[in-house]
Amino acid sequence: MNAEDPKRRNLGRGLAALFGDENEDYASLDKVRLSKMVPIEHVRPNAGQPRKQFSEDSLQDLEHSIREQGVIQPIVVRRIENEPNVFEIVAGERRWRAAQRAQLHEVPVIIKELSDLEALEVALVENIHRDDLTPLEEAEGYRRLMEEFGHTQEVLANAVGKSRSHVANTVRLLGLPDDVKSLIGEGSLSAGHARALLGSDNPTGLAQEVVRKALNVRQTERLVKSAKQTNDERAHKAPTPSAKDPNTSALERDLSHHLGMAVSISTRRDGGSLTIRYQSLEQLDDILQRLSHVPDGAPVSDDPEEEIVEI
Repeated sequence: MNAEDPKRRNLGRGLAALFGDENEDYASLDKVRLSKMVPIEHVRPNAGQPRKQFSEDSLQDLEHSIREQGVIQPIVVRRIENEPNVFEIVAGERRWRAAQRAQLHEVPVIIKELSDLEALEVALVENIHRDDLTPLEEAEGYRRLMEEFGHTQEVLANAVGKSRSHVANTVRLLGLPDDVKSLIGEGSLSAGHARALLGSDNPTGLAQEVVRKALNVRQTERLVKSAKQTNDERAHKAPTPSAKDPNTSALERDLSHHLGMAVSISTRRDGGSLTIRYQSLEQLDDILQRLSHVPDGAPVSDDPEEEIVEI
């Protein structure tokens, strides 16, 4: 007996059920009545189907193929509890939709005994493996397989024939702003565009510019790089606020203590300003009283700071 494939074991019993054992084929499945023709109205889609969008062009092509050759690859289904003659699709909803459009009365199915989690695992990996999800649907599929089933990026990459970095970068798309993800979902931005925007400080603004100018992926990468360099240069050139002169700070403290109010002094080349902050009309009246009691004939300095000190 052949040893169990470690990769399939790691991916769970649900995925093993999708791919089958080494010596298993559809002929042997027929013998044990796991594969059979069922009325198309007895097959229902799965509410937890990972794919949310079905390409009209793709469905039309598949419909034409099914009209000519029938459904070549059976649909993977599982039984619905308390409804023995009704089946839920685990993998193959696109084939089922196209078969309906081709007006078939029956479709071939493979019946699997799967739990809810196993059925979800099969549906996720089957869809990703067929490479016809949108980038965000693919990313969500990877995320769920890692979070809900504990699969690593490396195991997933091997299962779907992708690189580990592809899996990692695709999952990162889920962190983009919602308006950028909307542009990806509607097809205005490709997965390549989206990955280029991941390194941007302003993905929303740049995404809108990419769409407006119809930039390709390479041009988008250059746009992101240019924007980052510009931001770095601005940050490097930004003036740092100069520290206040120690003598000015000391004078502020002395005046604040003398008046019992907060005082701030700002200086410029051509002079400066002194600000006294009061909290009530009584405090303002006190300041005015002090100013009005300066003795007649007292020397007035040209230095505004010196005048305030003498109050």
